[in-house]
Amino acid sequence: MDIIAYNQQAWDGLVRKGDRWTLPYGDEEIELARQGKLNLVLTPKIPVPMSWYPPLSGLNVLALASGGGQQVPALAAAGAIVTVYDLSAEQLRQDTETCNKYDLKITAIQGNMMDMSSLPTAAFDLIFHPCSNCFAPDLKPVWASCARVLKKGGVLMWGFTKAEKMLLFKDPQTNIYTLKYKMPYSDISSLTEEERSVYTKENEPLIFGHSLEDQIGELLKIIFLTDIFEDDWGGAEPVDQYFKSFVAARAVKC
Repeated sequence: MDIIAYNQQAWDGLVRKGDRWTLPYGDEEIELARQGKLNLVLTPKIPVPMSWYPPLSGLNVLALASGGGQQVPALAAAGAIVTVYDLSAEQLRQDTETCNKYDLKITAIQGNMMDMSSLPTAAFDLIFHPCSNCFAPDLKPVWASCARVLKKGGVLMWGFTKAEKMLLFKDPQTNIYTLKYKMPYSDISSLTEEERSVYTKENEPLIFGHSLEDQIGELLKIIFLTDIFEDDWGGAEPVDQYFKSFVAARAVKC
């Protein structure tokens, strides 16, 4: 399986299905953003603290794997100069059409987060990277590219899914979890054909579990971590009873 091609068309399909992460912001959200009141998330529920953002007016921002008509138009409405880099053509279309609707200027580039060679070096003051690196088989090229395109003193904000969540099997009848899979986790190699078909028959994107060392350890060579918080689905998922499955982090390039 060409996992990049599969996930690209799967996300295109989620746009057509109206998945929550593909629904563009409307008048209220854009107007609030114009007033400097952002309500953006890196993880499912908790908004990014306003203290995490540098002053956005005129700031060069890379919205990495952040398409869908939500974060991108809001950041642009707040005054940032936004480039969105996303695998899904349909997600980029949502951004472009939403920004055109509100007379906002952005640059939309279709590409794989593991190959950002088309982006210029030391061009961005802020990288906004919501929970999406679980769709990348390898994080090393993602972080290497972030280090290259981010200016010295620039801010990286990203969210990620804890790999521990992916190692659990949920019985669909009882919602009881069992520790079943091992690290490194991959929907490609960790699941049986039958287990994987639960996702592929619905054309859902396939994911990868990355260790804490891969999520943060590699980055500590080039950044210093300034803040972090955990998040969950707000009680909407049974696993929320046990632990928070997501992390949002903020760092500055050394």
